Amino acid sequence: MNFKSLQKFVFYTLVVISAQTFYAQTSEQKALEEKRERLQNEIREINRLLFAEKKEKGDVLDQMEALDKKITVRQQLIRVTNQQTNLLNRQINTNIRSIGKLKNELQEIKDEYAKMIQKSYQNRSKQNRLMFLLSSESFYQAFKRLQYMKQYTDYRKEQGEQIIAKTDELTRLNSDLNEERKVKEVLLAQNTKAKDQLFGEIQQQKALLGTIRKNENKYVSAINKKKAEARKIDQQIEKLIRSAIAASNKKVGKATATSNSKFVLTPEAAIVANNFSANKGKLIWPVEKGIKSQGFGIYKDAVYPGIQHQSNGVIIATDPGSKARAIFEGEVIAILAVPGGNKGVQIKHGNFISTYYNLSDLYVKKGDRVAIKEELGTIYTNRSNGQTRLKFYLYQDTSKLNPEDWVYQL
Repeated sequence: MNFKSLQKFVFYTLVVISAQTFYAQTSEQKALEEKRERLQNEIREINRLLFAEKKEKGDVLDQMEALDKKITVRQQLIRVTNQQTNLLNRQINTNIRSIGKLKNELQEIKDEYAKMIQKSYQNRSKQNRLMFLLSSESFYQAFKRLQYMKQYTDYRKEQGEQIIAKTDELTRLNSDLNEERKVKEVLLAQNTKAKDQLFGEIQQQKALLGTIRKNENKYVSAINKKKAEARKIDQQIEKLIRSAIAASNKKVGKATATSNSKFVLTPEAAIVANNFSANKGKLIWPVEKGIKSQGFGIYKDAVYPGIQHQSNGVIIATDPGSKARAIFEGEVIAILAVPGGNKGVQIKHGNFISTYYNLSDLYVKKGDRVAIKEELGTIYTNRSNGQTRLKFYLYQDTSKLNPEDWVYQL
C-alpha cells in the first residue's frame, strides 16, 4: 500500500468512525427526546386528571399525593432535559473539533492544489504535452510518460473532488452546529421554566404541609381510613382467588387439602398461561387512556416519612365515564362486591388473575369468556372530588405480581 492509498484508507476510516459516533449520539438523543415527551405528557395528564378546578376541593390526602406525584415527574423531566443538554454539549464540542480539523485539511489540500496548478502552468510554458511525448527515446518511455500524465491528471481531479467534498462537509457541519446550538437554547429555556414550576410546586407542597400539620389528627384519620379500605379489598381479592382455585381444581378432579393455593392447569389453560407470560412487559393498559397515580409496593408517606403504605396493585386515574378493559383473553371467575365499596371483576388467564376494582356498572358476569380489550364495566367517579380511579391488581395463583412489570410502560 503506497502513501496516497494509506492516506485514503485513514481518511475513510475516520469518516466511518465519525458517522458511527454521530449515529449513536443521534439514537441516544432520540431516545431521550421520546422519554422527555412521555414525561411532559404525564405532567399534562396529572394536571388534567388530578388538578382540575372541580377537584381542588378533594380531601387533603388526595391533594398531597397528587402534588407529590407531579413533583416526582417534574424532577425526572429536569434530569432527562439535563441529559439531553449534556449530550448536545458533547455533540457541539465534537463538531467544533471536526470543523477545526477539516479547515486545516482543506487549507492543506488547497495549498497543494495551487502549487500543482502553478507547476503545471510553468511546465506548459516550456513545452506542450505532445512535444513531451514525441521527445521520448523509445516507445516504452513514451508509454511511461503517457501513464505519468494520466496519473497526474487523475490526481489533480481527485484533489479537486476532495476540495469540493470537504467544503460540502464543512458547510454541513456548520449547519449542524447552528441547529444544535438552537436546540440547546430551547432546552435550556424549557429547563429554566421547569425548575421555576418545580419551585412553585414545592412551595405549594410546603403550604399544604403546614395545613396538614395543623390538622394532624384529621390527616392520620384519613390515612387509617384509606388503609382499612385497601385491606378490605385485598382480603376480598385473595379470598375469591383461593375459592376460584379450589373450585377449578375440584372440577378437574385434583382437589386436595392444599389445592386452594395453586391452579392445576388443563392443557388449554396452560397454553393461555404461557401466552400471557410471553407477553410480560407488553400487556395493554386496563384503561384506554390515563396515568398511574399510585404504584405497586411499599412507599413512604409524603407528609410523615415514618408512616409506610402498602399497595398490592396500582391505581390509574382516568376520565369520567371511562371503561375498564381486559388486558388479555380469559374467563371471568368472580365479581367483587366489597361492603361499603364498589364493584370489581376478576379474570383468569391460565393461572394468572387480573382484578379490576372500583367499577360502578358491570358488563360481564361470572363464567363469561372475554377477549383482549373487551369492556368490563364503567369506572366509578367520586362525586366529592371528581376523581375517576381504577384499582388494578395482578396475581399468579396466590402470589402478588407488580403490574408495572407486566403492562407496557405502566
